[in-house]
Amino acid sequence: MGKRFFLIVFFLAQLFAYSQVPKLSDKAEISVMTCAGDPSVLYYAFGHTAFRVHDPIRGIDVVYNYGTFDFGQPNFYLNFTKGRLLYSLSRSSFERFSFTYEMEGRWVRQQVLNLTPEETNQVFQFFESNFLPENREYLYDPLFDNCSTVMAKILTENFGDEILFEPPKDETLTKEKSAQPTFRDLVKSHLQTNSWGDFGINLAFGAVVDRKATLRERIFLPYQAMYQVRAAKKDGKPLLRKEEIVVDLPEIKDNSSFFTTPCFVFLLLLAFIAWITFKDHRNSYHRKWLDFSLLFISGFIGLFLMVLWFATDHVYTKSNWNVLWLLPVNMIMAFVVVRKNLMPVWFKKYLWLAIGLMGLTIMLWIFKVQVFSPLNLILMTILSVRYWFMLKFKSA
Repeated sequence: MGKRFFLIVFFLAQLFAYSQVPKLSDKAEISVMTCAGDPSVLYYAFGHTAFRVHDPIRGIDVVYNYGTFDFGQPNFYLNFTKGRLLYSLSRSSFERFSFTYEMEGRWVRQQVLNLTPEETNQVFQFFESNFLPENREYLYDPLFDNCSTVMAKILTENFGDEILFEPPKDETLTKEKSAQPTFRDLVKSHLQTNSWGDFGINLAFGAVVDRKATLRERIFLPYQAMYQVRAAKKDGKPLLRKEEIVVDLPEIKDNSSFFTTPCFVFLLLLAFIAWITFKDHRNSYHRKWLDFSLLFISGFIGLFLMVLWFATDHVYTKSNWNVLWLLPVNMIMAFVVVRKNLMPVWFKKYLWLAIGLMGLTIMLWIFKVQVFSPLNLILMTILSVRYWFMLKFKSA
């Protein structure tokens, strides 16, 4: 009896909650809000998508934001690493939303959707239903389920086959010019080539992101979502009624110095290790700490990439062939170098294998099985210099 009573009360509460959603007037509008990226901050580099409901008659002007997360979540960093991070829908006033982006120096564009009053109310009800505590959280995926992909989800769930996405004609705000970009191309279009963010993402991404992204899949980037709203049709008519600039600011440029880039740091490291190796070779001296460090660090990074591949729910870190040159076994080999005065014969065979796998990695790159960062070549050269040096030592 008690359980049945609880279910009845819960059902009535839900019914009451839905009845509290006001009906919008005929003057109400629903807009897709696109916010500029900031290349100096990796989290902001790709921009943002949100949704505005504005009804001047009812005095409603709110923004629904599907890109909210809480650092205070239990096991936040562990869930982030595993690919199980929960994002949630938040709601704020339009004034507060636009002020935030103005303070950050990022432009905001508004695209008012061409909807009837009934359709506007339908989408508004959808937002309010999503905003219920039991509905507002979702499992975040940066490529397939984020603040931007939800735009296509909202439209297709509410209007089905009436929505037709067509190739956008104007992509002036992006550096990606390819007619058939891959996921990696699309991500890189918002990152500086010689940046730590670009290097790290390319290292973590596997071969799965080197396939062509369909028109619908490109919507994971807010700029692409904005372009597609311009070109989309609803029941044969333009989905876009009008587009306006809400916060008028120039696109943010990356003004970082070359001396802080990974290319400069890696070249400096290569020059240092080449000089040290030359001295060691001339003096027949082995700096074990250097080889231990290089082997252990490269092996640890390789092990981390293996964990991302096999032990997480991330789709985009699968089939990552960077592990062919960042060998996880290097962590064990680092201790062999420290403990042995003479290089074992089997260890030299291992070094030849490691060099051969570097060559295989480059072949996979040439045949576009996986695209790698050009910066990898500098790091491969660093490892190869020390591998060559260790091969010159007498065997045990």
